[in-house]
Amino acid sequence: MSKDYYKILGVDKKASTSDIKKAYRKLARKYHPDLNPGDKSAENKFKDIQEAYSVLKDPEKRKQYDQYGVVGDQERTQRAYQQDFTGFQGFDFSGFGSSSFQDFFENIFGSSQKQTRLRPEKGEDLLYSMKLGFFDAINGIKTRIKLNRMKECPTCGGMGTMAGTGSQTCQVCRGTGHTTMQKGSMRFQTTCPSCGGSGVTKGKECSQCHGTGHVRESEFISVKIPAGVNTGSKVRIAGKGNAGKRGGPPGDLFITIEVESHPFFKREGSNIYVKVPITVPEATLGAKIPVPTINGKSTIKIPPGTKSGQKFRLQGKGSPKIGQKSNGDQFVEVTIVPPPFNDEKIRSLMKELEKTSDQNPRKRLGV
Repeated sequence: MSKDYYKILGVDKKASTSDIKKAYRKLARKYHPDLNPGDKSAENKFKDIQEAYSVLKDPEKRKQYDQYGVVGDQERTQRAYQQDFTGFQGFDFSGFGSSSFQDFFENIFGSSQKQTRLRPEKGEDLLYSMKLGFFDAINGIKTRIKLNRMKECPTCGGMGTMAGTGSQTCQVCRGTGHTTMQKGSMRFQTTCPSCGGSGVTKGKECSQCHGTGHVRESEFISVKIPAGVNTGSKVRIAGKGNAGKRGGPPGDLFITIEVESHPFFKREGSNIYVKVPITVPEATLGAKIPVPTINGKSTIKIPPGTKSGQKFRLQGKGSPKIGQKSNGDQFVEVTIVPPPFNDEKIRSLMKELEKTSDQNPRKRLGV
């Protein structure tokens, strides 16, 4: 066996055709003479790589090589790989970066060519912070805000060039944004050098937008904040972001919400929490008491023997749920307030109660 083709490609004898192909592509990129000018050893290495690949990629040739160590005579073997890779010989890679060289090899092995033409792009989204009062967030509001954003230049229509000054379809690529290059039998596409991939040649720069196609403007817009928003909520206003590029649609406006706190209501999601004080007689004997809700007054029933910290649920009395027709709940936590200690009549009653009651609330503590 004059040459070990498996060793040249750095693969195992049981390697699949796919593994052989991957190994070849990697080595071909590394040792191609046009990327190693003047390096004779790289040129010879590249020839060996081509020869090895021309044999191992072909099932019949590989079978013959595995059995006999050669494929026909050496002259036929050399001629076979030279015919297979005619397109490589003398190909000029100068002036191309590594990405272009990689794209070239991807075309050879059937990978799809990336489209280089510059397409319309959606404009950037904008972010706006809004602080709301507690009840404005719960009930929702309609308001107006001042917004600074990039809009399409009215003078050039977003093109960046003055009308009638030469803006037209690129004659080099005929508006496609790319050109086809050919070397020997190889053909591949590259970005059009005339228009830079846009498909059009520019005329005189617009004096208003200085070629950007955009101008910054301030405007007042009406926005609707839905009921039930909370701190951290985001409201999307479609089409009120910055203008798009090359005729693309504008971006969107996102309003981030911060909600002010309330003196006694506390909110968690769509549920509302409030602490309500009750008297000793109300807790002992039971009572109906008024309680505040976000929609006005309501009434709850306090059963006899209610303890401080006990919670009562008012179903559907919470905040609206965004995008739904239902509301959260309100939870009322009662706290027992002792009577005033400086009222002599009440002090007398408390002493009488102390004599008649044998209650020991600390019994479970063993004291």
